[in-house]
Amino acid sequence: MDITGKTALVTGANRGFGRQLAAQLRDRGAVVYAAARNPASVEEEGVTPIALDVTDPASVAAAAAATRDVSILINNAGSGTGASLLTGDLADIRLELDTHFLGTLAVTRAFAPQLAEHERSAVLNVLSVLSWVSFPAIGAYCAAKAAEWSLTNALRAELAGQGTRVSSLHVGYMDTDLTRHVTDPKSDPADIARIALDGIAAGETEIVADEISKQVLAGLSSGVRGLYPQVA
Repeated sequence: MDITGKTALVTGANRGFGRQLAAQLRDRGAVVYAAARNPASVEEEGVTPIALDVTDPASVAAAAAATRDVSILINNAGSGTGASLLTGDLADIRLELDTHFLGTLAVTRAFAPQLAEHERSAVLNVLSVLSWVSFPAIGAYCAAKAAEWSLTNALRAELAGQGTRVSSLHVGYMDTDLTRHVTDPKSDPADIARIALDGIAAGETEIVADEISKQVLAGLSSGVRGLYPQVA
């Protein structure tokens, strides 16, 4: 899919990975809607800020009504409460699901009619290596990403008939505000954005952006014994 001349919308585009996606889409010749809860926080030049809170149905509907001609939708907005499933606040667990699962679903449903107006269109859901493997300390985030992966797989089939290719991006830690306390190696968001957009352009359905994600993907067939040997 040629990105040049297309209209794209990126959620969570005011900072971090979302800002990189918006900037690189612009640089590739796309018209870009940069969505954020507070559009005034969008500082990237050459993009159109738009208000969008993925957890608020009225905000999602308003954003869809205020835009036109979107043929590339990137569901990037995220949350990171650090909540454990066993001991975390239920409000934090709900926020993770509302953002990553229900938010992604709501935005995709709202923009599906615009995507259908094009012979070819694309949705990219920004997932994580943690959609495939869970860490207890951040179990709420992992569960939400796993649900978003399942959602992505279902939408692939549902939207294929209208010419919309649904892709998933799997990546480990990126050097953003969300991971500022992480001391493990982190990828440059600019590099991952380039890989993601190259994947959209090439029509890839599963974009595995770094080595840790490739390793975990390769290990999925090993089941619980391979992924969680400490409890198998």
